[in-house]
Amino acid sequence: MTYPGQLLNDKICRECRLLPGRRWHCRRRQCVTVLYHTLTGIALDESAHFHHSTLRERIVEHVFIGDALRLLWRRGVVDVEVLRPEFDAHGYDLVMARGRIVRHIQFKTGTARKPGEVSVARVLAEKPSGCVVWIRVDRDLTMGPFFWFGAAAGEPLPALDSYLPPLRATYNKDGVRPPRVNHRLVPGRAFTEIATLASLLETLLGSLPAMEALP
Repeated sequence: MTYPGQLLNDKICRECRLLPGRRWHCRRRQCVTVLYHTLTGIALDESAHFHHSTLRERIVEHVFIGDALRLLWRRGVVDVEVLRPEFDAHGYDLVMARGRIVRHIQFKTGTARKPGEVSVARVLAEKPSGCVVWIRVDRDLTMGPFFWFGAAAGEPLPALDSYLPPLRATYNKDGVRPPRVNHRLVPGRAFTEIATLASLLETLLGSLPAMEALP
């Protein structure tokens, strides 16, 4: 018997090995049952956005790349490079490059109307054009609007030193949550709302050719 999830990458926990068609909610972050639900149209409750936030961000990242490249293709732009790091150690999730413009992008997602405080790695400011993109998603992971924190192409991230460091999620032996000294909490008011993906790509990569009308 093939369980739901084995068609993806075999990452599925014992509790989710149920017959197809039944409704279940996995609370294990590494289980792909939630992705199976998304692909097959089975409804998920709101808790999935909390219990599977890491998976949600990976899904949104993949969809963002696909939608962005498709839009660029329709605009006749085929010289954009997309790179992904092997591990998260330098404060970014994705690199998009076009000509001399190189963007190191940190992705964040959320279901709120606007971003709250966002933890940003200080090392991202060392990149030529580091930036943060916060994407609002709904229950079905439809994206938009977008919220942007960054500077013009070729310029570094705005200064982070005036923002406070976030606290670690875990406590030390003294029962204290120490600060994450290499990160800063950027308030939501520092982000600029961008309504469409096309506008976001122009913010990232500069002006794009207009989409030609179909004959």
